[in-house]
Amino acid sequence: MKICVVGTGYVGLVVGACLADLGNDVVCIDVVKEKIDKLNNGIIPIYEPGLEQLVKYNLERKRLRFSIDLVSGIKISKVIFIAVGTPSKKSGDPDLSQVKEVAVQIGKNLNSYKVIVNKSTVPVGTGKVVKKIIQENLANKKLDFDVVSNPEFLKEGAAIQDFMRPNRVVIGTESSKAIKIMKDIYDSLFLSTGTYFVSTNLETAEMIKYASNAFLAAKN
Repeated sequence: MKICVVGTGYVGLVVGACLADLGNDVVCIDVVKEKIDKLNNGIIPIYEPGLEQLVKYNLERKRLRFSIDLVSGIKISKVIFIAVGTPSKKSGDPDLSQVKEVAVQIGKNLNSYKVIVNKSTVPVGTGKVVKKIIQENLANKKLDFDVVSNPEFLKEGAAIQDFMRPNRVVIGTESSKAIKIMKDIYDSLFLSTGTYFVSTNLETAEMIKYASNAFLAAKN
């Protein structure tokens, strides 16, 4: 499956490399050309055990590439993962400006049915905001798309193992079509690891991520 991952931070890099290793055709997008050039040469800006090798392996097999061309990434892909930063403002609220800008660009460049998957940690209700922004920016109002919440549960130092051997995969959407596509992406994980699939609506999936983070913070 052709997949676009927007953002090459910690989550974006791990998700992009692992999706490519599952056999998908993945392009990861970032706005910093120097960073993209290094990534295309297998030089990664963070340390995560096994990630550099995974990136190089999938670059060599042409299942993974890096680009600054978001428009092309949107148009050629069936599934678009949003994995951009949501840093805290001075008020403590998350800054969703990057998420919203990606949504604007998706709307402007949508050329066929797509599944837009949020991987960034966002407040409950952000999925509906993203959907509204895309709808408002559609050049062709007849085009259809679905928005999905697919939160990540990655621990630093064990991120690849957490992705490849998760104890659950949470998918938030009301669309049966989007659920099938997401299951197709993760199908090999279910078959090889016994991972179970949690299907919810958008808001519940977003809440699960916050509840998980709160639990881990309290546990530590």
